[in-house]
Amino acid sequence: MSAEPHPTLPPVRLHSDAELARDALVTPLFAHAVRLARWAGPHTRVEVGGELATEQLAEAAAVLGFDPEGEEGPVLASQAWRVAVDTGLVDVTEPDEDAGTGTGAADDEAGEGDADGAEPRYGTAAPGEDLALIAGGAPGDVLDLWLAALDAVLADAAVPDLDDLVDALDAGGEIDFDRLDWNPQREADFLDGVLANLYLLTVAEGGSGDSPVPLPVLAASMVVPDDMGDPTDAVLEQVSDAMMRLDDQFRQLEPIGLVEFRPVDEALMAEADDEELLAGQGDGSEEDVARYGMVRLTALGLYGVRARMLEAGVDAPAIGELADKGADALLDAVSYYPEGAAQAEIEQWLTGREPSTAVAELLVAARGDDEGAPLRRLRCQQALAPAGPDAEPAVRAVLDDPELGGLARVWLAERGATDIPAPDGAMVFWLTVDTIAAQLAADGETDELPLLMRTLTEHHAGFFEQAWRVEHPATAYVLEAMGRLHPDKKAAKEARKAAFKARSRQA
Repeated sequence: MSAEPHPTLPPVRLHSDAELARDALVTPLFAHAVRLARWAGPHTRVEVGGELATEQLAEAAAVLGFDPEGEEGPVLASQAWRVAVDTGLVDVTEPDEDAGTGTGAADDEAGEGDADGAEPRYGTAAPGEDLALIAGGAPGDVLDLWLAALDAVLADAAVPDLDDLVDALDAGGEIDFDRLDWNPQREADFLDGVLANLYLLTVAEGGSGDSPVPLPVLAASMVVPDDMGDPTDAVLEQVSDAMMRLDDQFRQLEPIGLVEFRPVDEALMAEADDEELLAGQGDGSEEDVARYGMVRLTALGLYGVRARMLEAGVDAPAIGELADKGADALLDAVSYYPEGAAQAEIEQWLTGREPSTAVAELLVAARGDDEGAPLRRLRCQQALAPAGPDAEPAVRAVLDDPELGGLARVWLAERGATDIPAPDGAMVFWLTVDTIAAQLAADGETDELPLLMRTLTEHHAGFFEQAWRVEHPATAYVLEAMGRLHPDKKAAKEARKAAFKARSRQA
């Protein structure tokens, strides 16, 4: 029997769609896109590609509350307009490039063409049909629009900055991608990988949770091989480069609400070498570590990254999605969840169900002699823990069941029942093997397991002489583990002998 890991990510705790939709509506970039969509109308002029006419960027910046004369306002207005167009909040009709070009804004405003009678060079824009979903749609509609905005922002974030693009222009004015060393798919995959790692660091048991992740840690997760000891100078340089790329990209992703980000201290970038950037520790204080950049997925960010992973075919469960499934699906799934997440999923599954019926369904689903059955029974026992007196008839009904009788007796004993029939020897030893097999499957060879083994064997004289005869598919596997882990050397030797007998019996 092997303890193969379940091929899923840990489950994530998501906020409700209503909460997430409210979060989406107040993210700066999405809110600006909505405002510009409402502003768009007959006066709006667009160029080829759907971009706002240069002359109107200042007006759009003013609509958003920015200084129209400043440098930042028109840039932010342009970004928000692109998001509005890409999400369908704005419908644009691009100018006909074959119709010629106008000569100036005044002629265009008058609706006239150039001296040769060519049509004006501007297209038009108007609020899109999807804009009505912002005020009148369901939370899921708003989130779909936000996800479309996120896709647009992620695509922009994967593009090199303007200075790099200008440097890579060839004599004909075209971008030399070989010179730029930029592969669009590679860059998009890198950013998706970064977000997937940040997601895993957030949802994993013992991970960062709600705490921010240091940027050097995230960069190193993409560059440093798992089996590498001290990184080489070349690897340190790669980590440094990755940090700088991520610093720029997270600055772009923060306005759409995906992350909360503290950028790398600019003074630090000017003075630190590659090795210091990787270490990201300085004097070890929290403030010093934070100077190297800190990033955290927001609640909306967790939703967005998970949605993208699901679209890519990744199995990324969320707590609560099993609430309408059967007990068999519940136990199969939570068998591989961290204990806290398993308990949260079980509680949601039980909510609204009639207790005695739910308990009966769980007990039926816990049966089986397949590899995952011991862990299913352990999770079933966990699910039964909060059950009240209404569950007792269903539990008593399985007292004579060879697979569930031990579990039922434990449940009744914990509630102070005094009329519990004593189990026979076969059930005691079967339950012992099943319990250890479940613990091995759930947590592996933990420090607590040897203590459990000592306790179980000390309560049964001649334990190993009986154990190898137990009709349980995991008997040999459990005895071999006891031979490795039992703290008493004599008992460990007896366990190894018993395991050999069990294997010979099964052959």
